[in-house]
Amino acid sequence: MNAELPVDPVALREEVKSKYRDVASNPNGEHHFHTGRALARRLGYDSALVDSMPDAAVESFAGVANPFSLRALDSGEKVVDAGSGGGFDCFVAAHQVGPNGKVVGIDMLPEMLEKSRTSAKLMGLKQIEFREGLLEQIPLHDGWADVVISNGVINLCADKRQTFSELWRVLRPGGRLQFGDIANGKPVPADALRDIDLWTG
Repeated sequence: MNAELPVDPVALREEVKSKYRDVASNPNGEHHFHTGRALARRLGYDSALVDSMPDAAVESFAGVANPFSLRALDSGEKVVDAGSGGGFDCFVAAHQVGPNGKVVGIDMLPEMLEKSRTSAKLMGLKQIEFREGLLEQIPLHDGWADVVISNGVINLCADKRQTFSELWRVLRPGGRLQFGDIANGKPVPADALRDIDLWTG
């Protein structure tokens, strides 16, 4: 473990996997955060688009904001969703970039990847691909993306410097980073920083 990091990244990933594995398999269960269509509505996503998606494509959505509210994607753009979960933001991105665009979702959880791949196939979205990987080691070439989106996932990465280094690496020069996340501007006690339950809670 990097001595500068407040928590063990591997231990944190395992805790995150445990929580979001349940979101994938039991999306309507009790979670400490909002999910699904009601959350998408609250965050201002296009209701007609969300309503057109099958339940499986929306039910495990657990974002914290709407990265598309910053700017709509352009037709034909290449997009990376860093921490794609059940694929909801990828499906929105695919709608915006159209059939000539490309969307790659990156996630570390096999259960989420299986769910997102199944939903993409069901909706006939051939411009989407889902890859297993970590945000600290994104499985894409340098400068591949026109846009990187992310929604409530960077805060779950222990090594923020490495994560942002990777996000910038996969962006082309002049590309855009559009993300929503949880941030804290107040000092956090050292013992709280080391508490993995607080990271995921």
